[in-house]
Amino acid sequence: MAHLELTRLEEQKQLLTQAADQMHQAQTPIGPSIKHQNAILEFRQGTGGDEAKIWAEELMRMYTRFTEILGLKVEFIDDQVIKIKGKAQIEGFDEALTAYELLENESGVHRVQRVPVTESQGRVHTSTATVAVLPEIHPQAIEISDDDLIWEFMRSSGAGGQSVNKTSSAVRLTHRPSGIAVTARQERKQTQNRQIALELLRSQLWEIEEEKRLKELGQARSAIGSARRAEKIRTYNFPQNRVTDHRIKESWYNLEGIINGNLEKVISTIISRLSPAE
Repeated sequence: MAHLELTRLEEQKQLLTQAADQMHQAQTPIGPSIKHQNAILEFRQGTGGDEAKIWAEELMRMYTRFTEILGLKVEFIDDQVIKIKGKAQIEGFDEALTAYELLENESGVHRVQRVPVTESQGRVHTSTATVAVLPEIHPQAIEISDDDLIWEFMRSSGAGGQSVNKTSSAVRLTHRPSGIAVTARQERKQTQNRQIALELLRSQLWEIEEEKRLKELGQARSAIGSARRAEKIRTYNFPQNRVTDHRIKESWYNLEGIINGNLEKVISTIISRLSPAE
């Protein structure tokens, strides 16, 4: 009888050890520390037709202005994707935060309530756009086989079709196993756009692996991570001059200033109230 009890205790000890190892792995980022990565922001229109497209563009300008005000470097990947690089000091924090630390909680559905410029009867419409914030991943952190890649090349052009590139410098990269496709066209040299496309692909593959890892460990993050893409995190109510973050249930009444990039108070509050472990 005593032998059976000792055997059970030993089995329980092994299970606890395995669980502890899994928890340690869950807290360990893939590859280099994600807290030290640059941020890649992607903006997609949601429900609301043309107004949703306009709203996605406005969100892109809002985050661009916010990061430029802080002195961070902004690189335009295409008309829906930007990369933010560097560190910045914001109120409430003693140390400078990296671009990803500043923006990681911004992933999700952003809802706007206002009268669209195309609305002739003055009715308030609700539209949405999705923001995805991904870390720039070190090449060694995600292994990609050349056999899994499909490269396509095309001519690139500037805004309004100007500055047409006579060489096929724009790049479209498709990852066969996942079906993920990314494009890069802002650089004049194909080699540079190839590098940018690989960076975008690595970040999206990291997102998939991170979700899979958390699901396997039975963990769910209510406020952070790529699962936020489908979560409504914030509403911008123009008639009431109010911005509300639904995760922390707090509102700010300087909507015009926020849209123009004065996001520091909002970002500072959200970072202090949300943690990656939640």
